[in-house]
Order: sequence, then structure tokens, then C-alpha cells
Amino acid sequence: MDAQLDDKALENTLAESLNELVPDTKTVSEDEFAEVVGGALEAVGGTLLFKMCVQNEGEGEHVAAACVGDGGNRQFLLLTLPTAGGALKVETVSRSTNPVAGIAAAYAGLMDAFQAAA
Repeated sequence: MDAQLDDKALENTLAESLNELVPDTKTVSEDEFAEVVGGALEAVGGTLLFKMCVQNEGEGEHVAAACVGDGGNRQFLLLTLPTAGGALKVETVSRSTNPVAGIAAAYAGLMDAFQAAA
């Protein structure tokens, strides 16, 4: 099966489950973002890797990296939401142009190494 189609299907599944979770407020707090991301990842059995607030092209943005699956079937996701409110964007790291996307797989690899050493 084409990996691009799998990625898109995963993104669509998450996006559909998020419609009800995105806050209607004008400014999105870190706690609200964490709640939305937690609900989305629960819907697909994903694991949060990290979250942060960054400036992207002059706009504040909440960013979370997550993974779904394990081993060779693990896929990395990037979830972004403007701090000023708006639509939550979900994309696989392989399709993302966000600068934070490159950190996700490296972070997961580091966590794998820490777990193996423990």
C-alpha cells in the first residue's frame, strides 16, 4: 500500500476526531492545547512525544509531536494550532514542512535509547 495514502488516511482520521475538541476561544492556552492533543491521540492510540510553543513565520503556534504504532510500523505526527486560535492541523512528519517535524523522529530515537539503557 502507498505510504502517502496511509499518511493521508491517518491525518484525515485524526482531523475528523478533532472537530469537536478544538476550543472556540480566541486565544488558545497551553492547557487547552494539551487537552485537544490528548483527546486526538486517545482516539488513535497515539503517544505524545513532546509539545512546545514556537514562533513560525511570525505567528505563535502550539506544536506537539506524537507517534502512532510501534517498531517498524511507527508513524510520527505533528499537531499544530495557532495560539491566536483557529484550526488544528494534523500531518505526518513525512509530509510536514514545519521546522519542528525533523525533531520528532530524533526525539523518539533518543527516548528509545534511554529506555533500552534503563
